[in-house]
Amino acid sequence: MDNMDTFMEENQKPIYADYNGSGPLSNEVRDYIRLRLDGDHFANPNAIHKMGQKVLMAMENARAVCARYLGAIPKQIIFNSGSTEGINSVFYSVCSQTNPQERPIIITSDIEHSAIYNVASRYEKDGFETKVIKTLPNGQIDLEDLSQLLTKYEGKIALLTVMAANNETGVIQPLSEIADLIKGKNISFFSDTTQFLGKSEFNFKDSALDFAVLSGHKIGAMTGAGALIVKDPSTFKPFILGGGQEKGHRGGTQNYLGYETIAVALEDCVKSRDAYNDLSNKRDEFEKKIQKDFPDTIIFGQDAPRLPGTTYISYPGIHGQAIQIELESQNIFVTTSSACSDNSPVTSRVLRSMGVDDSAGRGVVRISICAHSTKDCYQHIYKALKKAYGKLSKIENF
Repeated sequence: MDNMDTFMEENQKPIYADYNGSGPLSNEVRDYIRLRLDGDHFANPNAIHKMGQKVLMAMENARAVCARYLGAIPKQIIFNSGSTEGINSVFYSVCSQTNPQERPIIITSDIEHSAIYNVASRYEKDGFETKVIKTLPNGQIDLEDLSQLLTKYEGKIALLTVMAANNETGVIQPLSEIADLIKGKNISFFSDTTQFLGKSEFNFKDSALDFAVLSGHKIGAMTGAGALIVKDPSTFKPFILGGGQEKGHRGGTQNYLGYETIAVALEDCVKSRDAYNDLSNKRDEFEKKIQKDFPDTIIFGQDAPRLPGTTYISYPGIHGQAIQIELESQNIFVTTSSACSDNSPVTSRVLRSMGVDDSAGRGVVRISICAHSTKDCYQHIYKALKKAYGKLSKIENF
């Protein structure tokens, strides 16, 4: 029987469960790229000849499609290379137009992606101060603590940045409540929406955000293509200067094919909304089964709203990388935290902010799948994780 189990595991089709890190091209995007590559639809979109204008028209159509699905207007969409560039652009635009002697405060949280954390640290060298909102044990920010910070530093805050959904836990933040707290305070409000867009309903106009970001590879579009959404482009100061592309907001010849795939991928995400609801239900069933078999397991953010398809789970005392290796031996691919820190066997900054100790923090694996994952995906992951926990719980890991 053991030999048969091994044979089945070795011949099982790989299960990719790291969609929060990056997703493959969607089938719709693959088909679109094949169609485009078979044609002669290429040129510099800024050229005034017929072929250039044809490319420009397709790119502007993609911008309009993105705007429609994101609740924005086309001129608010600035195409770029992805969310990291967008984050840098937001900080540069806001901070370069702000006197750090008059408005020296940047308010953020400890659950942010390292891109936010590192860019904020960079602007501290220019005289800005970073104030961090406390995190609740469920992974959401502490709104009461934010309210106190807003009162304490009223009139001195240049930027407030809170991510829409965390890349590790999948916990969704209360953006509408945050917007209510800063209403009328003349504070630039930015949210790293990288994980949120495409997986949950979003309307930029209704969000009260001044800035949002998107990375194509998170939603099935091409890597290296993304967008920055800006409420008032007339006040935006560009981070990358060039030949006037993107109406002067982002220099450099545009990755027009990549941008077109974002529009295709967003359309597919909207069509998959019902599938995402079903995915959340399947995830909850999977988590209940694991916790029934192994009551000591902890699922971080379980008591908060989360992205569909995201489980951040730990068996205290069992190292997360040991679990990752066991699952990979069964052709299941997960991570131990975010892709940007997967090789660091320490409790993540996000979990520390939630009050998680090393026994649980070092035992995490992140399972993140998408609406198009196979129907029996969770069943395979459940069997593999159950086997791994059963094996490794008998061994002292750390």
